[in-house]
Amino acid sequence: MSEQIQQELDVDQFTLGLVGPEQEWAGTVADGGTIRTHTPPACWGPMITPEFRGGHEVTRPIRVENAEPGDALVVRIRDVEVTSVATSTGSMAEREAAFGDDPFVDHRCPGCGTEWPESVVEGIGENAIKCAECGANASSFGFEFGYTVAFDDDRSVGLTVGEEGATDLAERAREATALPENSRQHPILLYKPDEIPGTLGHLRPFIGNIGTTPAREFPDSHNAGDFGQFLIGADHDWGLPDEDALADRTDGHLDSNDVRPGATLICPVEVDGAGLYVGDLHANQGDGELSLHTTDVSGRTELEVEVIKDLDIAGPLLLPNADDLPDIAKPYTDEERATGAELADRHGVNEVRDAAPIQVIGSGATINDATDNAFDRAGHLLDMSEGEVRARCTFTGGVEIARLPGVVQLSMLAPMDRLEDAGLADAVRAQYDR
Repeated sequence: MSEQIQQELDVDQFTLGLVGPEQEWAGTVADGGTIRTHTPPACWGPMITPEFRGGHEVTRPIRVENAEPGDALVVRIRDVEVTSVATSTGSMAEREAAFGDDPFVDHRCPGCGTEWPESVVEGIGENAIKCAECGANASSFGFEFGYTVAFDDDRSVGLTVGEEGATDLAERAREATALPENSRQHPILLYKPDEIPGTLGHLRPFIGNIGTTPAREFPDSHNAGDFGQFLIGADHDWGLPDEDALADRTDGHLDSNDVRPGATLICPVEVDGAGLYVGDLHANQGDGELSLHTTDVSGRTELEVEVIKDLDIAGPLLLPNADDLPDIAKPYTDEERATGAELADRHGVNEVRDAAPIQVIGSGATINDATDNAFDRAGHLLDMSEGEVRARCTFTGGVEIARLPGVVQLSMLAPMDRLEDAGLADAVRAQYDR
């Protein structure tokens, strides 16, 4: 670990699928400093690479000056740039002989039984990932339904390609994926899926896995209440005894397509230095990530970080771009405020309470569990009963699905006095120019 505090920190080292206090630090950035990363794709590449202990390849944790447990870390997303020219994705099929309890975590070679075997690439296609020891196909995953997408130069649209295009991209997979030098994954383009050719899609890149280091070691793809369910009772090094142990998560694996340039994410700090990590950039994704996977890409991010002292939050908060908020939860206009004041005079209301948007992230085994989790977190944060949370989210907000089966964004226009009391008012004002 470097003790040098840098105002600008470039990060180019990645973990092998784990997040937690045992991971080596990437460096230390100043409170108020800037972080830049170039990360490899997550999900499919690490999923088919049996050396990985989790389903993603994220940065080593970044120490932030002044951050201590019980604080919160403000992460302002300034830029996300896709560097891949293509990717493959789809819905997954598991190869049961290649894992124990969890196909994302406890890999083993179906030929020789080696755990987390080293692997080599021989050719292209779904049989290309071979155990370096015995030569068996050692990957835990194939495609149940898969497609390959090529991007335009501006990364504004993507087009699904047929067999010829998918084969060409597979034969130059590392180059087309733009894998960073220190990445250890096999690129998913090797699999060359070619279904639904000729489909044109809109691109809008975002960060799928970004958060702070939990106090307990987790597979990086399982640092959430839904994927984390697979850890409960699992017979591997990261198995958890019960649901209570899963509460140690920091919900970095969000897959919210609103975590994009212009948004602000506020994360709980559970270890000294916060341990921010970044990865799993996506070129696009519809709400819910209905295939459980989307267009994973290499890409660059630029982030600004700031510590809020003594803001003890149970999970992440998101301040999206105003355009990404539900209409009902957008900041009031001057005209609306004036109309509200007229209504107050007419109906004997002493004041129109000022309010501003906030989204509370919830996660759980199901969407209902995730929503209940968000209710609990919002009530604790804003000192509200569940009834008041439900009322305000019905009248001035709502719930959106980030990922099935269980990550949600609970929106509301929260009273400014409650945000002041919580220590969030300055961050909200900065986000929405109030």
